[in-house]
Amino acid sequence: MEDSSSNVCIEDSYISTGDDLVAVKSGWDEYGIAYGLPSSNITIRRVSGSSPFAGIAVGSETSGGVENVLAEHINLYKMGIGIHIKTNSGRGGFIKNITVSHVYMEEARKGIRIAGDVGDHPDDKFDPNALPLVKGVTIKNVWGVKVLQAGLIQGVKNSPFTDICLYDINLRGVTEPRTPPWKCSDVSGFAHQVSPWPCSELSSNQQGSCANYS
Repeated sequence: MEDSSSNVCIEDSYISTGDDLVAVKSGWDEYGIAYGLPSSNITIRRVSGSSPFAGIAVGSETSGGVENVLAEHINLYKMGIGIHIKTNSGRGGFIKNITVSHVYMEEARKGIRIAGDVGDHPDDKFDPNALPLVKGVTIKNVWGVKVLQAGLIQGVKNSPFTDICLYDINLRGVTEPRTPPWKCSDVSGFAHQVSPWPCSELSSNQQGSCANYS
């Protein structure tokens, strides 16, 4: 776990754990907001492993902010969630400029989850109006097999997640007939060559700030 850390490189590692393989955090609710020290400039590469929770995780304690994270060449096996970016109302803070690329996952409950309703609070002193900002998340070149559900992207009602950019993603699985492959709300972004095709909130016609993808 990286908490309020900057200029960190994690590479060439195999991790098997009962929690997230790599988690980037920066403080919990009002305490993290008061401390105000973000995690930034973090590189994660050539990491593999298995976990009942997440492979690459950002959050959910991100009250000091997380920005400029690159995770690439990741191999995940028998996962709860492959890529998990998570926060909650009351956290405040921000999650910005996150890039995850070249990921292989096999046997995952969910491939990608970006959610604004994750995690509890340390006490009742948190400010429910401290809403997180999530902007600029790029996930690309992901291949998954035996993935039960491709993805869920659930923003915060009064603070939608923006510039969520998905490219070249193929998540094959055994989704139940009544379970949609993607669920989305309070989010905007862009998708290109994603299979199964994601939700309508990720328009294929308006790239916006996702246009810088190459």
